[in-house]
Amino acid sequence: MSKSVIAAFSDKATAEKAVNALRTQGFDKDISIAAKKDNANDNYNNFYGNDPVSDGATTGGVIGGIAGLVLGAGALAIPGIGPILAAGPLAGALSGAATGGIAGGLADFGIPSDRGSFYEDKVKQGSTIVSVQSDAKRVQQAAKTLQDNGAQNVETF
Repeated sequence: MSKSVIAAFSDKATAEKAVNALRTQGFDKDISIAAKKDNANDNYNNFYGNDPVSDGATTGGVIGGIAGLVLGAGALAIPGIGPILAAGPLAGALSGAATGGIAGGLADFGIPSDRGSFYEDKVKQGSTIVSVQSDAKRVQQAAKTLQDNGAQNVETF
């Protein structure tokens, strides 16, 4: 059975460090990221990849700190938040549930609506959220990796 681990990071660099650690452990295709896009010129190329995700393009090949996180990176307009950048499986869930906001997208990963709202508020406040989907055997490893790399509010669902 698949479980989800989610955490908030106060800055992009700390989140990038955690994602790199997760990737070295083989969680590549299971990692999702969402962050508020504060600046129209900020395309987060080094974080989400080399393609200009600020224009909504899907990355085909990624370099930089999160190389390999290529599933559906792009910019989305979320009501009540504004433009966000998302990558990984969560990007697809958010594009299909834009009216439900981030909390609605997180519900697809088994995260209860009250906790989804909590993490949506974290993104509104400027945090970067990272989620990892894993089988029950590796979920604690993912949670510990996030904690060891500066995550706040690490929760498993």
